[in-house]
Amino acid sequence: LLLNDLAWLPRPVLSAIVIHAVSHSLNPEVFRPYFKLHRDRKVVIGTIVGVIVLGVLALGSSLMGSRNELVTQREEYKAAFQQVDVDLQRRLDLIPNLVETTKGIAQQERDVFGQIAESRSKLAGARNPQETIQAANEQSAALARLVVVVENYPDLRSSATFNRLMDELSGTENRIAVERMRYNERVQEYNTARRQFPGNITAGIFSFKEYPL
Repeated sequence: LLLNDLAWLPRPVLSAIVIHAVSHSLNPEVFRPYFKLHRDRKVVIGTIVGVIVLGVLALGSSLMGSRNELVTQREEYKAAFQQVDVDLQRRLDLIPNLVETTKGIAQQERDVFGQIAESRSKLAGARNPQETIQAANEQSAALARLVVVVENYPDLRSSATFNRLMDELSGTENRIAVERMRYNERVQEYNTARRQFPGNITAGIFSFKEYPL
């Protein structure tokens, strides 16, 4: 049993111990230093293994917490974009009546009407948030030009129908601006969390991609 406890020692060392023990009539005290060394070795190995296990558990817990946070933030910016999309759709619904009312008096402004129609078509066919935002920006620019053109037509500015549509459009533009600001904030929060530790590790493992504003 004693030799089994010392089996971890190199064979030459073990042979020397046996010879030494035999010469001392197998006095148990002879083995005490070796037993202590054996116990100390087990303690060191056990400590190292324990530290490694605790480190792995702590890292795993941190990564899972980071993953849950990124998932939550991703859902938040998606929800914010949905609200932006709702307001953009409201503006799309206003444009046909606005254009028809304007055309009745300002028929020669074909370039403006063409730009509005083109931007409306792009927005309706957008396949992702980036395309939607780009088309929405083009539409905003076209509508802004229409507002400038209207200044040249007093009869149009005095039209009750036109003024009502412009008021609705103005209110919709304000809602779009507010919702886009919230959307940009959610995207910025997500991108920042994705770049910071341990989010950068989590993003690499679980494929959380950077999201453009």
